[in-house]
Amino acid sequence: MRIKVVSPSQERAQQMAAIVRDSGPGLDVLSAASPMSELPEAVNGSRPGLLILDGVDAPGLDAIGEFAHSRPNVDMIIISAEQSPAFLMKAMQVGVREVLPSLIEKGSLQAAVQRVARKRQPVEAPAAQGEVLAFMSCKGGSGATFLAANLAHVLSMRDGRSVALIDLDLQFGDALLMLSDRAAASDVAEVARNVSRLDAALLRAAMVPVSDTLSVLPGPKDLTQALEVQAEQVDAIIKQARQMFDFVVVDIGRAINAVSLRALDAAEYIFPVLQQSVPNVRDARRVRDLFQSLGYPSQRVRWLVNRHQKSSDVTLDSIGQALGSQNLTTVPNHFNGVSASVNQGVPIDQLSRGNPVSRALLGLADQVAPTGKARKDGWLHTIFRNT
Repeated sequence: MRIKVVSPSQERAQQMAAIVRDSGPGLDVLSAASPMSELPEAVNGSRPGLLILDGVDAPGLDAIGEFAHSRPNVDMIIISAEQSPAFLMKAMQVGVREVLPSLIEKGSLQAAVQRVARKRQPVEAPAAQGEVLAFMSCKGGSGATFLAANLAHVLSMRDGRSVALIDLDLQFGDALLMLSDRAAASDVAEVARNVSRLDAALLRAAMVPVSDTLSVLPGPKDLTQALEVQAEQVDAIIKQARQMFDFVVVDIGRAINAVSLRALDAAEYIFPVLQQSVPNVRDARRVRDLFQSLGYPSQRVRWLVNRHQKSSDVTLDSIGQALGSQNLTTVPNHFNGVSASVNQGVPIDQLSRGNPVSRALLGLADQVAPTGKARKDGWLHTIFRNT
């Protein structure tokens, strides 16, 4: 950025130019001695992005206003002994960005220059945002928490992708127990209470690191705290997590309320989990109707049939017909393997990669994050190829 310092005093202009040069890299700083009435001549084709004008009085503001009208893209900082409210108001009206007192403090001048430099930087493309994957139970005991936690673990083992698991089953969340026996220092409710100062450091400190690439934000330890969590706080937590992780897996339990709806709204893909029983299918239809009323596209909804058995009276075809969708993914029934994983608090793919449930989760992860491919492209390609 080119900067020109103009002052009635040549010595003072040079002194301030030296201070400005130390404000940051990439600054081209010029100086000139001139009264404000001759400002156009002082600029003289140098085409600065920022003018620093010293020794400005009330009559000088009129000249500055005329110049600013013809050069609207030039930012201006003025230095003046006059600091009355009327003077400051008029300065802002003619387009001056900041007014500094005549007794220059090096730090104040440099900070003002840095603020202008930041303002004039090209707008960068938004940072990549992690994908939100929401799991919910169509009926209690469907195994949604187990699938959410274990898919989060499988994803975290792929190509160094970072994964957050957020437990939004606020009353009875136990997602952390599926992956680790480590005690939690904090939880969702605690972070929500401190949402006004939420940043990456606070969220990271509240999470339990299961591995270098997988962190868990547990549900509230105290049931009474669950009632205090607000939808806007959940928005902020998910937004912060998306800035930090490639994937944000959210277990919302079974409750449909303002909090869980915010998580569903944020999700790129929703995984309702059901089992092969008439009550499960009936509740799944209710969930489907809710999603339709909320305007969620069918491509976002990936139905997971957990504990699948080919011999069940309730077949996949009948489930598909009831839901009006053939977009069903199955996870086989393997009681012993799942029980061992849950009771030991160890991800099932760590206990046995050959377990049929492990293989199903690996297959689901292939859809979400194909290895060796760009995360977004691979997942979307798979979705639209299969729909």
